[in-house]
Amino acid sequence: MVQDPSSGNVLFILLGAILVLAMHAGFAFLELGTVRKKNQVNALSKIITDFAVSALAYFLIGYGLAYGRHFLVGDDVLNKDHGYALTRFFFLLTFAAAIPAIVSGGIAERAKFWPQLIATFTLVAFVYPFFEGLMWNGNLGVQAWLQSTFGAPFHDFAGSVVVHAMGGWIALPAVLLLGARRGRYHANGQISAHPPSSIPFLALGSWILIVGWFGFNVMSAQKLDQISGLVAVNSLMAMVGGTLAALAAGRNDPGFLHNGPLAGLVAVCAGSDVMHPLGALVVGAVAGGLFVWMFTLTQNRWKIDDVLGVWPLHGLCGTWGGIAAGLFGMKALGGLGGVSLLSQIVGTLLGIAVALIGGFVVYGVLKKTLGIRLDAEEEFNGADLSIHRISATPEREASW
Repeated sequence: MVQDPSSGNVLFILLGAILVLAMHAGFAFLELGTVRKKNQVNALSKIITDFAVSALAYFLIGYGLAYGRHFLVGDDVLNKDHGYALTRFFFLLTFAAAIPAIVSGGIAERAKFWPQLIATFTLVAFVYPFFEGLMWNGNLGVQAWLQSTFGAPFHDFAGSVVVHAMGGWIALPAVLLLGARRGRYHANGQISAHPPSSIPFLALGSWILIVGWFGFNVMSAQKLDQISGLVAVNSLMAMVGGTLAALAAGRNDPGFLHNGPLAGLVAVCAGSDVMHPLGALVVGAVAGGLFVWMFTLTQNRWKIDDVLGVWPLHGLCGTWGGIAAGLFGMKALGGLGGVSLLSQIVGTLLGIAVALIGGFVVYGVLKKTLGIRLDAEEEFNGADLSIHRISATPEREASW
């Protein structure tokens, strides 16, 4: 790939990296507001530590695995083209680090801290970049095969499948292997409610994610001369569709309401550069309704204790987004064309397979060796006191 050496491209992709970096604050506050008060410090601590571990894993291993380029060279090479390759790494790192941030919401309130950091390093160094390289760098000839077989490669402009579905489907085996929070489900079939600790913090997290998402999607062009206002407006319309659908399906529930726009944005990532805005509105609305329905089903009927609903939100809405790009990207539905529904289905299923296998292997090995769950007393006391030795809401002031 020939890179444009202009400093404008460096600034463009750097601004995108900063916006997506800010999204990690959104992940943190969304989780903080959803978990109980005794786990708020842990939510904040996990997200920032996961990002730091992800940066090391991706810099040393993951980026090279995906794109065949490493940074163990002199600054004279690294600073070529105003350091565009470095800022591109920074931008794509913020995507890679979203994988453990997504998983974090599913395993909240009962996961051990250090084993999760080992999982983070492994996922960002090996599992995620393996699929990323297949779809975004043409590794192993998968995209060439899809092109020759179905007439178009797999299209995922900003990561509905490569990032979000991967994160959600990796989280599913982690949640299943971890088991439900103690006291959540009872032998007589009753379910104990674990309401969000702070709707304001949950809403703040949602808003930070929404704003940062326009860097996530628009700056996925990676070059200034490829920027598209269509991507921005499609992201907006999908966010609106997801919000209103979740409001209706969730019957005014603020937790559903503030996750609805995120569901819409997850789904539109893949085809945001090829859909018509009305198509994006439909894609977002379907995702918003899908999240509410599947979150309720997994929690209440299937008794899968996915605390933030990351499998429905990222896994299923990302899956829908990958397929929807092949539908609403078609010219017959107002899109720009150049997509294949069959390629979208095959590519999406491949992403699910890699995520499930990777998730079961990583968390299965950790469960058998180090253990991945807090013991009963630690979970009862909360991860804040058990792991970090401090509470987010101390009961009394210091006596001095």
